[in-house]
Amino acid sequence: MSEKSPFVVSADWLEERLTAPGLSIVDASWYFPGRDARAEYEAAHIPGAVFFDHELVVDPGSDLPHALPDQLTFGRYASAMGISRDDTIIVYDGPGFHSAPRAWWMFRVMGAEKVFVLDGGFDHWRAQGRPVTNELTKIAPAAFIAEFDASRVASLADMREIAQSGAAQIADARSPGRFVGTEPEPRPGLRSGHMPGAVNVPAPTLSENGSLLPLDRLRERLESAGLDLGKPVVTSCGSGVTAAVITLALESLGHKDNRLYDGSWSEWGRYDDTPVERG
Repeated sequence: MSEKSPFVVSADWLEERLTAPGLSIVDASWYFPGRDARAEYEAAHIPGAVFFDHELVVDPGSDLPHALPDQLTFGRYASAMGISRDDTIIVYDGPGFHSAPRAWWMFRVMGAEKVFVLDGGFDHWRAQGRPVTNELTKIAPAAFIAEFDASRVASLADMREIAQSGAAQIADARSPGRFVGTEPEPRPGLRSGHMPGAVNVPAPTLSENGSLLPLDRLRERLESAGLDLGKPVVTSCGSGVTAAVITLALESLGHKDNRLYDGSWSEWGRYDDTPVERG
């Protein structure tokens, strides 16, 4: 059997440990308008899971969607969810690898080390007849003392320099149509296209039937997209959510010299002076 990511756990693994001490389960589902992640969580979730609201756990001073909060703000939200930094944190979303990797990345950026994504997501969990509940999770007091790792995050200034110098590779997780500029952006006021020199790695191509690809196929997929895994990489997408799917793939392969561009296309595409390529 092909080797799997060290940051992924199976449904069997989680079901055997649902009541284990020090385990925090996080429903980190997020979708574009038309599918209500919170309503789905309230209707059915894995027993003990708390809901991670990607629209709420953000920088309150930013007008960008899903902007990463500072460490004190993140710590308050994580504490309110009953999560401490020393917990074993299992995050999941509906399809498996859509928004859960964003929460995985955020917890790691804020200093948590034992953070994993549920392979197959909630859709597979429920389809397999595993336990679900609509009961409100009782949250025990906790203190998440965050320690922000700035080396994992790229800013607009960083990206301007990278686009000009080519100091790092840019991996864009958006759909091919949005990347080449033939498909309009879902958010108004943004230009279409991609950053100079970027390569397209659509987030859904890194998983199959809800499961992250095994390591050999992840490596093949990233290299075939044009990435040199021996060089620095910055990941990007529409608003910093699905970029984390590429980050998870890179980290799974032992790639450490990577950052996530938190503003992503929601920031880059809004300005007139940021260079944009099409096609």
